[in-house]
Amino acid sequence: MRRERRCSGRTTGLLAAAEDEVSVAVAALFGSHGETYQVLSAQAAKFHSRFAQTLAAAAASYAGMEADAGQSLLNIVNSPAQALLGRPLFGNGINGAPGTGQDGGPEGC
Repeated sequence: MRRERRCSGRTTGLLAAAEDEVSVAVAALFGSHGETYQVLSAQAAKFHSRFAQTLAAAAASYAGMEADAGQSLLNIVNSPAQALLGRPLFGNGINGAPGTGQDGGPEGC
């Protein structure tokens, strides 16, 4: 941000090339355009920041909904096998107790 402030003087505070009216008017015109650019650039940076935050929040929400939907589908598919066989049709099984060498629980069918 400091660099932007340092550079803004270079684009907004131009010296006239000569002492005549035209040179002074052209320098003022370019200075005005430089100030307008600085304002628009700051607004664009704020917009970009808000847009990126909104996009990240939407991505997180989408990922959460996908995970929930996948788990719901897995529960629907596994429920008949769970009722008949006592274990799910698909699954990763149950880990054994750490450090004991004990076997884990059964995986899916």
